[in-house]
Amino acid sequence: MSRIGNKPISIPSGVSISEGDGQIKVKGKKGELSMPLRREITVDVGDKEINVKNDRPASDRQARAFHGMTRALLQNLVIGVSEGFERKLEINGVGYNVTLQGQKLSFNLGFSHSVEVDIPTELQVECPNQTSIVIRGCDKQAVGQLAAQIRKLRPPEPYKGKGIKYDFEIIKRKAGKAFGSA
Repeated sequence: MSRIGNKPISIPSGVSISEGDGQIKVKGKKGELSMPLRREITVDVGDKEINVKNDRPASDRQARAFHGMTRALLQNLVIGVSEGFERKLEINGVGYNVTLQGQKLSFNLGFSHSVEVDIPTELQVECPNQTSIVIRGCDKQAVGQLAAQIRKLRPPEPYKGKGIKYDFEIIKRKAGKAFGSA
């Protein structure tokens, strides 16, 4: 039995949930999201909570795995349409910066050229200053995917800490070359 899968999901006010055609749709003030459901899993939508149930026997490992995963994905949908998700990135390095140009981010990261990244339409990106980026949206996967794509342009290096990092990330610094006198 999945311990995560057995927990009910509370539905906040302002969120409506509809089920049909093997999909579940969640609407809220931040947007609308949908997710396909597997045959092994049934979802009971009540007035105040959602319960996810596994219809297969306990010996079916794959069905047990989908039980917990489906519940976690549904929780992310509910949180996304009610509160939204946010990811912050910081740019460290001399001359490294970012500018927002419409639906594109333009980066100067020490290369001989600037790097441009397209912003998906469902996400909101803001640059409070030239060295920080804030990504917001209702889809947790899309927010994390764009943040990972941006971080991959210039990952932080361990000697000087130059590069793009998450705001919560801690870079383990390495010592440089040591000069000894003989």
